[in-house]
Amino acid sequence: MARITVEDCIDKFPSRFELVLIASQRARKLYSGETPKIDRDNDKNTVIALREIANLSQTVDEMKENLIQEYETVTLKDEEEENLELDSSENENNDDSDKIESEDSSKQIEEEIKAFTASEDSEIEQQYNIENDTETSQEKLSSDNEESKTSENEESETSL
Repeated sequence: MARITVEDCIDKFPSRFELVLIASQRARKLYSGETPKIDRDNDKNTVIALREIANLSQTVDEMKENLIQEYETVTLKDEEEENLELDSSENENNDDSDKIESEDSSKQIEEEIKAFTASEDSEIEQQYNIENDTETSQEKLSSDNEESKTSENEESETSL
């Protein structure tokens, strides 16, 4: 049987690159122990791979899909599991952030209460001081009035 070359297989694929990728992938599988789909005829694995492609022992789409699956590092199942893990970790992060936000808001509320209480206390002290001041000033006024009355009385007595 005549040797199969790349030119004999190029009409099966739109580009040489795809052909080389698929042929090399099939040759590696044959080398790793997979059984050939055509007779071996004492040919090397690369020639057998090209002969399989030329004979269309598999459809072009099947060959492309096999190539994609081989180079795929993450399968659909792995990707779905990863997405589920990400979703669950995001939910945990959201729960943690909600806890942090609630702790922050409770701390903020406590600080606001303390500030409000302090301002009320200072207002009460000011009012108390003002009341004390007015009481003291009223006492001073009354005592001043009494003193002035007594001094007037004394002056009037002395003038008499």
